Amino acid sequence: MAVIDTISSIRRDLIACERCPALRRYCRTVARVKRRAYRTHTYWGKPVPGFGDPNARLLLIGLAPAAHGGNRTGRVFTGDRSGDFLFAALHRAGFANQPDSTNRNDGLRLKDAYITAALHCAPPGNRPKPAELDRCRDYLVRELRALTRLRAVLALGKIAFDEYLKTLRRIGRLPARPGLRFEHGGSYILPGHQPLLFAAYHPSQQNTQTGRLTAAMFDSVLMEIKSGLRISKEKAD
Repeated sequence: MAVIDTISSIRRDLIACERCPALRRYCRTVARVKRRAYRTHTYWGKPVPGFGDPNARLLLIGLAPAAHGGNRTGRVFTGDRSGDFLFAALHRAGFANQPDSTNRNDGLRLKDAYITAALHCAPPGNRPKPAELDRCRDYLVRELRALTRLRAVLALGKIAFDEYLKTLRRIGRLPARPGLRFEHGGSYILPGHQPLLFAAYHPSQQNTQTGRLTAAMFDSVLMEIKSGLRISKEKAD
């Protein structure tokens, strides 16, 4: 009998992953040395799994956990400025029950949304290597297969956008050269009844503090996604 892959089984395997020895050493070192502001915290220090609603229609894909964010708290986008921006926006759009997140036990729940990352270990300098992304891609493959109700995917940044397309090509859901280019606010209809693909700048401090990405810009993308999900539901009904 075939084993049915679930979000729980993916999470279990991912947390135990040792595919990238250099990344694992780096994350453990960060967890041991710590940042001064978090010296009393117990760091997670392991690969950080995705989280959210297993029946989600919206999947958000980020880049990677932050060394003193997700690598500290054990939940992607939790405990750093990127997460502060993201969860406030998801709450305004109705995808989260609260506007902030400080730790993985703070009561945050996502509604109709699931968040994952292209890389599940914090990379030095927030710069993942191609080989590391390649080794991590199998987890996104498994998540796409387990999240059976997806109708929309939001790629946060160009790397996440490219990795999602590579993942679709790997499992035979997309032509070898689809000719799609990342653009903030872009929306893309993919062949084969795939979920609608949306793109937004990553909510990093480099983008939000410089004004390259504003709350209004991000809200606009989420509102377009909600409209797409509503239309999809009406067609299904």
